[in-house]
Amino acid sequence: MRGKKAPVRKIEPDYKYNSVDISKFINYVMYDGEKSVARILVYKALDKLAEFTGEGQVISFEKAINSVRPNIEVRSRRVGGATYQVPTPVRENRSKSLAYRWIINSARDKRNNTRHETWETLAQELHDAYKGEGSAMKKRDEMHRMADANKAFAHLAW
Repeated sequence: MRGKKAPVRKIEPDYKYNSVDISKFINYVMYDGEKSVARILVYKALDKLAEFTGEGQVISFEKAINSVRPNIEVRSRRVGGATYQVPTPVRENRSKSLAYRWIINSARDKRNNTRHETWETLAQELHDAYKGEGSAMKKRDEMHRMADANKAFAHLAW
């Protein structure tokens, strides 16, 4: 590794729910620096999610994200001439960012195939994650399956 480690920036909580996680999610949804548009999309999606679940916006959002977060992933490790897929635990901030990315990407993919608004597809994807279904959950399950298939190489973890 060269150079210095990048400093971790402190993210301000969003103004409506006072949550750092929702603020970070808004930053992930943001496209071309249009934060106000992303904020509107996320708030509409959270309102719809709360309507689906019957719980508060923040609680249902956190449950949806926590259900998608991966616990373990595989990383490539070169030993001798061979490259092994070594299962390693995922740090908390990485697992959250993976969950955000998977949910947003699957909502965008659905958006391209349907005539719904972006916030509707985002709300639907969050609801699917809340229930333990959907594309983002498939990604997480696939990652866990890969780690389980390669657990013979766990002793190579560093």
